[in-house]
Amino acid sequence: MKHLIAPSMLASDFSNLESEIKMINKSEADWLHLDIMDGEFVPNISFGIPVVQAISQHTNKPLDVHLMIQKPERYIEDFKNAGANIITIHFEACTHLHRTINLIKKEGMKAGVAINPHTSPNVLADILIDLDLVCIMSVNPGFGGQFFIENTYRKVTLLNNLKKECNSNAIIQIDGGVDINNAKKLIQCGANVLVAGSSVFKSKNPLQTIQELKNIN
Repeated sequence: MKHLIAPSMLASDFSNLESEIKMINKSEADWLHLDIMDGEFVPNISFGIPVVQAISQHTNKPLDVHLMIQKPERYIEDFKNAGANIITIHFEACTHLHRTINLIKKEGMKAGVAINPHTSPNVLADILIDLDLVCIMSVNPGFGGQFFIENTYRKVTLLNNLKKECNSNAIIQIDGGVDINNAKKLIQCGANVLVAGSSVFKSKNPLQTIQELKNIN
């Protein structure tokens, strides 16, 4: 599959949120990535269900909702009602992972699991067949603008091999520090979705940056 680009709204200008969304609507981006943080699982608080609902009313892109929260199973239906198309939960934050994945799918959404930089892809061996997406965190979750962790390339390769062993069709997403300098290598290693925050919204020409990321071969 051709790789997808998912700009992360965490890096956008929240004082001009509607105009930022309209800019993404005009771009070659495929998804809109929304990071939900609770101040417990990660040391930051971002935004919640009402903001997701407001964003859904202004975008024509699928909403890729990344729940960086404890006990995400409590809010699956609420995020569905707010407009989420994809929900990704963290392996490290969910006690009953299989049950929660099934709940996401029952609500008609794509289901993903994210793993932190210290977590091996091997922990997903028993659930990989059930997933639509695996998100490899290439920074420590909680804040935008961090430096990319080089070991991510190795983890993408490991995950690709594990997918083959498990006969899984899950796509691989990379989240954190993604830019034009590392995007090509990530794709070559097997990444399917690139989440780009600061590299898009802090660039002089976000539309051009998205286009450049999308057109990498």
